[in-house]
Formats: sequence, C-alpha cells, structure tokens
Amino acid sequence: MKKEKAKIICVTSNKGGVGKTFITTNLAGVYEKLGKKVLIIDLDLFFGGIAASLNVDGNKSIYHLTEDFSNNRYKHINDYICVYDENIHVLSACRDPRYGNKIEARYIDLILQQVSLLYDVILVDTSHDLGECKLLVLDRSDMTLFIITNDLLDLKNTKSVMSIFKDAENKDYKILLNNSLLPYKNYYTDYDIKFIIKSGVDYTLSSSFYIKNIDNFISRGKIVTLDNPRAIGKKELSKFTNMARDLIGEGSKKGADK
Repeated sequence: MKKEKAKIICVTSNKGGVGKTFITTNLAGVYEKLGKKVLIIDLDLFFGGIAASLNVDGNKSIYHLTEDFSNNRYKHINDYICVYDENIHVLSACRDPRYGNKIEARYIDLILQQVSLLYDVILVDTSHDLGECKLLVLDRSDMTLFIITNDLLDLKNTKSVMSIFKDAENKDYKILLNNSLLPYKNYYTDYDIKFIIKSGVDYTLSSSFYIKNIDNFISRGKIVTLDNPRAIGKKELSKFTNMARDLIGEGSKKGADK
C-alpha cells in the first residue's frame, strides 16, 4: 500500500508569549495517542524552544542539516532527528541564534520533501515574523493554526495578518484563542475579538486549560496530554483532541469543539 504524505500543520502567531510551543508539543502528544507518528520541526530559527521543552539533544539542528545540504554532505534525515519517544521526533532549531539568518528557504522545501513519507503528521513551530522560511512553510502547509490571545495589540496585529491571508486567497487556516495562558486577561468578549480581527475564531482554550504547575512538566520534558492528562481535565482534553483531529481533516464523533 502506498504511504500517504504527512499532514503538515504550521503553528504560528504574530507575537511571542502566546503558548505556541506548549500547544505544539501537546498536539504532538494527542497525535501519538491517536496512533500517529509525529515530527516537530522547530522553525523558530533564532529562539526556538522545542528541544529544551522536551529535554532532547539539539546538538544536530536544522542549521547543520541545511549546511550539509549546501555542501553535499547530506546522507540521511535521521542523522539530524532527535527522538523524544518512538512516535514523536524533533528537528530542533539552532542553539546559536546567529545561525538563524544562514538558513535559506529553499532548503526548508527539501527538508519537507525528505520527511513527508516518514511521518503521519508534521508540526512546524514558527516564529512570529514573516520571513522567507515562514512564508514558504505557510504555503506548503495543509493547515495553519494561528494562535491569538485576549490582548489589544495582539488582536490588532492579527487583523493585519488575516488581511494578508485573505489577499493571498489562503483559506487553509484556523484561529485558536488561547485564554488559558493569562486567565485574568479577559478584556474583550468573543464578539469584540471577532470584530477587531475581522474573522471568526475556530477554537478556544478556556481558562480551565490553565495549568499552575506547568514549569514542573517542562523542566522534566513531559507532555501534559501524554503524561498527565488529568491536569487538563476531561472536558478540555476532549476539546483539544477534537481540535487536533480537525486540523488534519479527520474530524471527531462530535465534531470539533469551538
């Protein structure tokens, strides 16, 4: 049977500090529980935190891979992949942020080609800029998960980015409102948010998703959805799982919760 290409999900935002890395790693946890093999590509080229969050060895990074591509030293993608567990692998960002500018977008395309038949889901965690590498991933992704918070500056910037998506006729994106990061930030109603960004909100992480001891998980390289789903709660975990299914086009028995 011919292997289907992986679903590529780009996880992005227009500012830092919105919970993007946490959401990316926990999506990976859900996909593993759904029987999927997952690769996380850390494309936050300057300050990526996937390897640190999962306590994996990031000595061989996306920078080394692109350097070996350009110098004809590349042999196999596994030489650069970090293993979190049997079903979650990581291609880490550069440890030295000075190398971020040296990565050319054309090599990102080659990387996606190399891994597309090796995994079921590829999660690309990106920075909040609109550089050439990120624009390429947005174009190559099957779906983009755009994360926003209940913050005026964030919402106004989101409006600008949404206009870019619409001008490019890119409809393959979903918006996630993360109310779990700073549960006391509830300045705007759902109606206000939709009015400000001129777009609907597809999913919401409520304040119930807030985890007080999250640093304990991160310091031990644990994924909450895998190692202690009770910390999230049954209802919120169900919503998160339905979102994960929806992003790869599988839906759920009850549909994706918003």
